[in-house]
Amino acid sequence: MGDLRIGIDVGGTNTDAVVLDAAGRVVAKAKRPTTPEVTEGLTAALDAVLTALDTKQERIARVMLGTTHATNAILERRSLGRVAVLRLGAPATTSVPPLSDWPDDLREAVSAGEAIVPGGHYVDGREISPPDLGAVRRFLDGVRADAVAVTSVFSPAGDEHERRVEELIRTEYGLPVSVSHEIGSLGLLERENATVLNAALYGVAAHVTGALVAALAERGLGATPYLAQNDGTLMTVEHAARLPVSTIGSGPANSLRGAAFLSGVADAIVVDVGGTSTDLGVLTGGFPRESAAAVEIGGVLTNFRMPDILAIALGGGTVVREHGIGPDSVGYRIVNEALVFGGRTTTMTDAAVAVGRIPRDAPEWRLERAPGMEKAVAVADEMVIDAVDRMALGRSGRPLVAVGGGAFLLPGRIPGASEVIRPEHAEVANAVGAAIALASGRVDTILPAGESRSEAIRKVKEEAAARAVAAGADPSGVEIVDLLEVPLSYLSEPAVRVHVKAAGPLAR
Repeated sequence: MGDLRIGIDVGGTNTDAVVLDAAGRVVAKAKRPTTPEVTEGLTAALDAVLTALDTKQERIARVMLGTTHATNAILERRSLGRVAVLRLGAPATTSVPPLSDWPDDLREAVSAGEAIVPGGHYVDGREISPPDLGAVRRFLDGVRADAVAVTSVFSPAGDEHERRVEELIRTEYGLPVSVSHEIGSLGLLERENATVLNAALYGVAAHVTGALVAALAERGLGATPYLAQNDGTLMTVEHAARLPVSTIGSGPANSLRGAAFLSGVADAIVVDVGGTSTDLGVLTGGFPRESAAAVEIGGVLTNFRMPDILAIALGGGTVVREHGIGPDSVGYRIVNEALVFGGRTTTMTDAAVAVGRIPRDAPEWRLERAPGMEKAVAVADEMVIDAVDRMALGRSGRPLVAVGGGAFLLPGRIPGASEVIRPEHAEVANAVGAAIALASGRVDTILPAGESRSEAIRKVKEEAAARAVAAGADPSGVEIVDLLEVPLSYLSEPAVRVHVKAAGPLAR
């Protein structure tokens, strides 16, 4: 059985790859520019680490990928499938139609038609009305779609209607179906939005997983492929094909998990400096702190779990001018355009080198100070200090872990942080985070608060564990890592909202 694993993370500027052994040591690493067709950069980074290995490729057991494919498809409005949007909630929810808050260009690219038909539940589990399967058929008979998104009112509390409609669509129409209870939490419109985006990404997911599987086959690798999720855990390619929206946010989550692993610090602020932007997040118990607010993706509000990330327009490729910096960046063209590489554009990398902040792997870099460089570094430092203060939420004294290819831009001391930690291999922390990730599953639902609560929570834990196993976890190693109960007010019967997350090591 192989004892090596490869982690790959596709960023906006670079694609990073690492090989870890059974003890978690980095035995090979590579950084290659991300290409316009990101699959090319992925294979280039994969080939680079395979070349660096002085061992048989049969030892590689797993390959984990964190990718921006899904995010880019939404932001650029390309490669998205046409979705029939079906809401089970008439007559209660007809005042706000599906996709009413979407940007016009994204709605035009995605929607094959929308309908609200009878169905759904009240928050206490009572049926609003039975699902009208005849209305579902009439709607689907009149649209041409690549997939269907089904959202039922309060489906996290009762998913029966969504399951019945899903079975009808698969059996009678043969279309892939995205159901909201598997994707989002409470909040009808945000959960519906996430469900529609998920359905629109089925084609993108098929392209990514197909390309990864083909790349491994072409290189004679029998390794099992996995994709990174937005909570810093993994899922199988089959799971990713069903829930591609879960890969959005995987890059920052990978960086945070990699920072925790490389530094040995479980509670810290992480600053990941890339070529185009700097992402800040918070580690809590070694996992990313999750956002408590709805997350906007491509102009659309969603409510699936995402890491709490603050991004600022500062990176190694950020352009420096006499009177300021950025927000534009040379991005992956930095190796041709930055002064340190012989180019003609002054970037933040050049400014940092000029004031003596030089990467450990490039000690020969030297530049004369030019007008505006010191001011650019001072402005960048203030941007980072302000962002750290915003992420700290008033709590000071935590260490700060600096990772990413541009981490050398950061000053040695940052107010509010007890120390600045720069771990070895920090420049490929995102790929390390992908390589060491666990598989997970989660459930967000509403349960009665009476005597049956304990039994209901036990069943929810079992369901979360089953979802973790479906994502690729070893059943014997799955544990409940997060359990949150929130009492709900103003209901006829006492109830609690319960969120459960299970995680475990990958099955061998």
